[in-house]
Amino acid sequence: MRAVLAGAISLLLGLGLEAQAGSRAEQILERFGDANQWRDHVMVVAHRAGGLQDGKKRFAENSLAALRDAIAVGAEMVEIDIRRSKDGELIVMHDSWLDRTTNCKGEVVALSMDELRKCRLVVEGTGAVTAEPVPTLKEFLAVAKDRILVNLDNKLETADLVDMVALARAMGMEAQVVVKANLWNAERLATVKATMARLGGGFQFMPIMADDAVRDPAFVEAAGKAFAASAVEMIAWRGDAASMTETGGPLFSARVRAAAVRGNWHLWVDTHAIVNKPGGYLAGGRGDELAVAAGLPNEVFGFWADRGATMIQTDEPRAAVDWLAANGYRVPYADTNEAVASAAGQAASPQSPTN
Repeated sequence: MRAVLAGAISLLLGLGLEAQAGSRAEQILERFGDANQWRDHVMVVAHRAGGLQDGKKRFAENSLAALRDAIAVGAEMVEIDIRRSKDGELIVMHDSWLDRTTNCKGEVVALSMDELRKCRLVVEGTGAVTAEPVPTLKEFLAVAKDRILVNLDNKLETADLVDMVALARAMGMEAQVVVKANLWNAERLATVKATMARLGGGFQFMPIMADDAVRDPAFVEAAGKAFAASAVEMIAWRGDAASMTETGGPLFSARVRAAAVRGNWHLWVDTHAIVNKPGGYLAGGRGDELAVAAGLPNEVFGFWADRGATMIQTDEPRAAVDWLAANGYRVPYADTNEAVASAAGQAASPQSPTN
């Protein structure tokens, strides 16, 4: 059925309906905001902008080069990590220290933006030093504008979200920005809701829930309603279990899936890796390692799609998009070649090292 639907829509697009299409980001937002209309399409989120793919040997994580590649391969969203420089600039960096991801040493917050500009991002899997400096959030958003959605993983205090959202708003792209927070009980829900209210409107908010703390479908549904969420990120802990999940766990139960339909929101699963944790740690053992390294994509991407996931966050966006499309889990977009091609032209090859 998925393959038939995808083929039918491809035919319609071929007959000229692409002329009515908006920007790539507008089309993505349509699918993100109307999950029930697009449950035959699995959206792909590139973890750390897709910089960890191919065994961490292709790009530096959270780099502009990785972002451009994610756009070029057709991912709908990138996830990036936000910190501040010593002088308060919002930057894109996962760790609180520079040692792993750049050729500099020390704490991120100890260096000014001018000092950080002298640091170069490193491709972790090869140790190659690229020509790309530590990027600012503003630079990231400028490349993403009209092309792809941006999920902000806030490594700062909740109050710092105010400046992040304000920046996106000033750039006219707050609708493309998704912020998120963990929820586990009614008290936490009320606290986060009050914080989000102070940010003003226009941006996307996504609850995160983990099945070690949340197992009640009624709470999941209440959280979706409280925030008018377009998606809910579900953590299916593997824990110490030696075997892979066979059901997806309580957050992918029939009752939660029914709640998602009633609330018209996406079920999001994380198949990306976690440092020093077993494969599929956030996805019941069914992670990217199984999909790519072991060559069993159906046991990961297919398994989660068949259990209701319509958004997959992955370290392997290219592999995910290609497999999902080939197996009828993605519906083609109307032609928006201009925005995608301009990114693709800058992402055709891995990042070049400095001399």
